[in-house]
Amino acid sequence: MSTDKRPEGEAQPEGEAQEERSTVLAEPRWSTVFLYVVCVVAATVAGWLTGILTDWLATLPLASLTEVARIAAGLPDPVFPVAGAVAGLWLGVNAQREQLAIRLSDDRVVLTRKRREQEFLRETVAAVFRDGDQLVLLGSDGGELARQDCDLDADGVHAAFTGHGYVWVDADPHQDEFRRWVPDTPGLPEGANAILAARQKSLEKKDSSDDDVQELRAELARLGVVVKDEKRRQYWRTFETTADPAIE
Repeated sequence: MSTDKRPEGEAQPEGEAQEERSTVLAEPRWSTVFLYVVCVVAATVAGWLTGILTDWLATLPLASLTEVARIAAGLPDPVFPVAGAVAGLWLGVNAQREQLAIRLSDDRVVLTRKRREQEFLRETVAAVFRDGDQLVLLGSDGGELARQDCDLDADGVHAAFTGHGYVWVDADPHQDEFRRWVPDTPGLPEGANAILAARQKSLEKKDSSDDDVQELRAELARLGVVVKDEKRRQYWRTFETTADPAIE
């Protein structure tokens, strides 16, 4: 966790009162460096082992496999470790993009993940809580403004939000309203069942994009439906919709 608050006793230049009251929550630099090192080292070792494996495969009597292995074995020795290191760097970049960063001030909260920002004015945030490994911002209309995976220190996140005057609750006040979704569930707004069915397919696909799942969550919110996931099962509740409070 880091903040841009000035050291105690240091003079504050005129016009910087708002900046002084902002707090940034993000993974520490050492954690990010460690993430890159692990990805690069692991992928480099995997590339080196791949080079050894191709040499061995080239000795097997399987014609088609042997031909491919011979071509690979003919490549310079550093190719596989270097390719592995590049792949590890790419994995590190993608893993870093998955991390949530939070910027807080007394009048707004900004969530950043995958280089996408969600910004909410203070007056639209009724409460904040953790639901397992997820951070949830609850709106005054009972809907969820945001639900994001959050690996940041729980105590630090709690302290930052309460320090800026946001209401923090220990559990979801609407927990008892959730029901498990099954196809053609009655009581849902028109069109919600179709969206939930499409979202279920995305959840069950191993190669599905998290962007699709989040986009369909937003579509449900516009219909007045809150959805959360547990082991690829969807649970839903409804609320009275108001204007979208996010600032694009």
